[in-house]
Amino acid sequence: MKAVILAGGEGTRLRPLTLTIPKALVPVRDRTLTDQVLDILKKAGTSEVVLGISYLAEKIKDYFEKNPFPGIKIGYVIEQNRMGTAGPLILLKRTACRYDDNFFVVNGDNLFSLDLSAMIDFHKEHGGVATIALTAVEDVTKFGVARTKGDKIIDFIEKPKIEEAPSNLINSGYYIFSPEIFDYIDEAADFLMLEKDIFPQLAKAGKLYGFIGEGQWFDTGTPERYQAVKDNWRGV
Repeated sequence: MKAVILAGGEGTRLRPLTLTIPKALVPVRDRTLTDQVLDILKKAGTSEVVLGISYLAEKIKDYFEKNPFPGIKIGYVIEQNRMGTAGPLILLKRTACRYDDNFFVVNGDNLFSLDLSAMIDFHKEHGGVATIALTAVEDVTKFGVARTKGDKIIDFIEKPKIEEAPSNLINSGYYIFSPEIFDYIDEAADFLMLEKDIFPQLAKAGKLYGFIGEGQWFDTGTPERYQAVKDNWRGV
């Protein structure tokens, strides 16, 4: 399978570290954050990855030119202006690079030691356009929480009160898309968010599924969460 890593964020909450280092290259256990994500994808058999980049893009390209990741071919789509989490898919569609098989899309600032092979089987079995890996958290008040009906995701409730949360399952930032996802991507759009623009359409059409993943899950959005990753991430 191929994969797209969403790695264009500025990481503003991690400044001053990210003033000179793109978030994709912040260190985690003597390697970069993106190297850790590539480890996860490689374990699932991924051999070709596109990095969706924007902020300090040349530094990211320069790093992987000098430090190629073994066993994975890396390409790039570069956003000249921020285009949202669906930006790389917009650019891929504009260049007629429409994948003809299922593929991963991963938030580049999230680490999740889930069983991606089992997630692939789940996605194929259910035949949806998108499968989101869900992970359980203790404090649902900081996240978008999934409302499900069987294996289908109906919607997400943003930062609910504990007593109003439909579950304790949140979007982990790990997805599998079928090629049909490009039918939902407007190539003329300047800005699209998967979470707000694409997933609600899929949920309404009954084509959005949730795979409950187990394993360590971290995001690196704040200094506190980044420190937790450095202290506790065990890798895959």
